[in-house]
Amino acid sequence: MEDVQTVIEPPNTEENAPEADTPPIPSAKRNKGSNRRTPVLIGSAAALGVLAGLVTGYAVQYDRPPTPLAPLAQQKLPDPAPKAPDEQTTHKSVNANRWHKTEDDLVQLLVDAPGGAKVMEKGNESLDVFSRGFFDDPGGGLEDLVKSDVRRAAVLVYEVDDTVFAKVTLIQFRDREGAEVFQRHQAHLESNSNRAANRGVDIPGVPAGFGKAFVYAKPSEKPGYRPLYLASAVARRGDVAMFITYNDNKKKIPQSDIVDLAKRQMERL
Repeated sequence: MEDVQTVIEPPNTEENAPEADTPPIPSAKRNKGSNRRTPVLIGSAAALGVLAGLVTGYAVQYDRPPTPLAPLAQQKLPDPAPKAPDEQTTHKSVNANRWHKTEDDLVQLLVDAPGGAKVMEKGNESLDVFSRGFFDDPGGGLEDLVKSDVRRAAVLVYEVDDTVFAKVTLIQFRDREGAEVFQRHQAHLESNSNRAANRGVDIPGVPAGFGKAFVYAKPSEKPGYRPLYLASAVARRGDVAMFITYNDNKKKIPQSDIVDLAKRQMERL
């Protein structure tokens, strides 16, 4: 009898039935993930190669002795000259080269009273006292001073023979802009028709536009009082503004008097 090999086939159920409608998976889709990873691997390898090159280059240079620089063509270079306060590189009193002297005691920078004069006041002045003697509206004036960043003020008041009365005021701001605004505004007020009624004259040693001296065209007159002849000067240097009032109750003030006083004061700054 011949041996018969029996082949048992699984039953044709829904579980084991072939999915006739399911298409075969293309090979391109199976490799899609691998294709995305390829640029990342190449980029990482390039970065590691650059890093390895840097480390190797540093190691090589580290073991080499330093190479001396070539000598300068000019061995001794001159030090830069200190800049003038009006050419300083910042808005503060300190420029690029030196500590400016206006950072010290401001009173020490006041001009000396002339020989024979009676010094009535010399020292620091609080802003509220300054505003009461300077502005027609002290309250509004004090507010303006605070807004313009005034740091401090120093005054010199002197009298000569009960005839001449002078007041020199130094006002220091927190930057040059405050001093400039004050100087320009005050010069404009001094030149109008209610005061000097002229454009004033330059102060020797003060750059154009940085200061003027004024002699009033007419005296101030009030019933029962002598005519009061007036002069003034306003200038700035760095963050410090100068303002001078100069009065004489007997005669018109020579222009040279107010100009000389303003010149001597500006030389102290």
